[in-house]
Amino acid sequence: MPQLHLDVLTAERTVLSMTVDALVATTVEGQIGILPGHATLVTLLRAGELMLRTGPEDRYLAVSGGLLEVTSQGVVILADACERADEIDMQRAEEARRSAEELLGAGAPETDSAAAEAALRRALVRLKVADRYRRRARRRAFE
Repeated sequence: MPQLHLDVLTAERTVLSMTVDALVATTVEGQIGILPGHATLVTLLRAGELMLRTGPEDRYLAVSGGLLEVTSQGVVILADACERADEIDMQRAEEARRSAEELLGAGAPETDSAAAEAALRRALVRLKVADRYRRRARRRAFE
């Protein structure tokens, strides 16, 4: 089966560099699936899950936005921030969610609601990805 090379980078590090069968990313216009042979593309990412399929296994990452480029060489994601599911601190993500919800709920005039909504979206994505990882790990423990 054809595969494609994927590099996920942030300003601080290379999150991963690997060959995948397919990936699904959240763009500003919705979710997009990328398979080998995909047309050349450059698009903006929004906070969301990045799903990578290699054989029967799916991996998930939490991406906080950035840029996705598809070329004949593969896919490069330049992420604002990105965490693998096993790196996510659930307690910190939950605290970020609560804090963003409190800011939005307060409705204070000095609150930057767009920034608070973006922070909430990032926290929710991180929680979703981490929860998915932990549920899969529990399932494997019972197999």
